[in-house]
Amino acid sequence: MRLNEQVVLVTGGSRGLGSETAKAFAREGAKVVINYFNSEAKALELKSLIGENAIAIQADVRDIEQVQAMFREAKAHFGKPITTVINNALVNFRFDPVTKKDASEISWEDFNVQLESAVRGSLNTIQAGLPGFKEAEFGRIINIGTNLFQNPVVAYHDYTTSKAALLGFTRNMANELGQYGITVNMVSGGLLKMTDASSATSAEVFQLIESSTPLRKVTDPSEVADAIIFFASPWGRAVTGQNLVVDGGLVMD
Repeated sequence: MRLNEQVVLVTGGSRGLGSETAKAFAREGAKVVINYFNSEAKALELKSLIGENAIAIQADVRDIEQVQAMFREAKAHFGKPITTVINNALVNFRFDPVTKKDASEISWEDFNVQLESAVRGSLNTIQAGLPGFKEAEFGRIINIGTNLFQNPVVAYHDYTTSKAALLGFTRNMANELGQYGITVNMVSGGLLKMTDASSATSAEVFQLIESSTPLRKVTDPSEVADAIIFFASPWGRAVTGQNLVVDGGLVMD
């Protein structure tokens, strides 16, 4: 299915990487569902920027009933079901190396918050979309990971562990759903400059990444968004179960 025939859900789509991803798909002619949880003003601003090919829908991806309702609303609005899901939502987390909890302070509840966001949220969107994917014999699922579980330059225990779990989830889903024409992949950026989540990151950390990266620059969200487009496009049709690291070469996997 060509990009301009797809209906694309971007969870956490109002800010940062989500916003750039929504704009990238709109640029290619896709219909875009901008999911948001708290950032209504930013979601509506982005919808206005994209125009008639976008709709903004509030839903907590951790709540299956809200996710199912979002899928129904998107189908009613565009006249066809969601074909493509970008699991990008990030709940209650900032990349702040100063205030992060260390090994003696981190709690299981901290881990659980991020697991609920990353893994449960992705499970909910896949299960809500599965009937439509199977009927169309087509589906594209791209989960957003991180290079931090391969190179934890800062020990964000809860976030990094949830994304490592999401890679296992991605590969299991890829194995099972491929028979229905559904691909499931992960795109893992590094620390991106600049998003709301990375705004607390010090200039020293960004400088360290920049000096350690072959391209000698910190990756920006639009560059990761273009890699996401690849997995949804016809050029990525034979690729599934993969984790593409988009960080300027800092992590070479």
